[in-house]
Amino acid sequence: MNCIAIDDEPLGLNIIKEFCEKTGFLKLIGTYTNPFDALKVIREQQVDLIFLDIQMPNISGIDFYKSLSNPPMVIFTTAYSEHALHGFEVNAIDYLVKPIPFERFVRAINKAFELKTMRKETPVQAATQSDFLMLRVEYNTIRVDLKDILYIEGLKDYIKLFCIGRKILTKSTLKNIEEKLPTDKFSRVHKSYIVALDKIERIENNRIIIEDNHIPIGDQYKSIFYNKLKEKML
Repeated sequence: MNCIAIDDEPLGLNIIKEFCEKTGFLKLIGTYTNPFDALKVIREQQVDLIFLDIQMPNISGIDFYKSLSNPPMVIFTTAYSEHALHGFEVNAIDYLVKPIPFERFVRAINKAFELKTMRKETPVQAATQSDFLMLRVEYNTIRVDLKDILYIEGLKDYIKLFCIGRKILTKSTLKNIEEKLPTDKFSRVHKSYIVALDKIERIENNRIIIEDNHIPIGDQYKSIFYNKLKEKML
């Protein structure tokens, strides 16, 4: 896995570098004392994992990570254990409290390696092939069958899946999940909504009705949506 480390203290970076060299499967492609210096490599190269210090002078590691549009996996490092909970708010793989024991480091990177392997085995087309998604929800990874999804609502940095019998909130974007859904079964109908075509009960006054829920149809999505419906009409 390609990784980078960001820490305003050079000593912290040296420890991460030493630990990465011991593992054999981590390739440290950059170390940075200023998080903004890392943006170029994050945007232009394949970065699988960031080791990111939480407490830094200009911006916290949490806020920096939230600013990334398509962030890699992250393991937070901190000298203060009370900051650790904030790391899980952004679905961090793990957090490491300084001074970091090597065995604790290994446990954290094993989690990252397992998640990367799972993602590799279920790529973008996996939803079409397997008819399910694997979603990170709090501290768990859960399976969601596509046939159970009624519609999906975008909520800034999160999405809410309205499924048969349950609702699921996960950190993602509509654009990201739209790319994983089969286009013949789902359609973006609004900047904030994706619907399952086979769950539509009726359409009235530019609104889609699914189980008494009224979902607006946005002007920029009308033509694509109605074209998909025409293909299914007798």
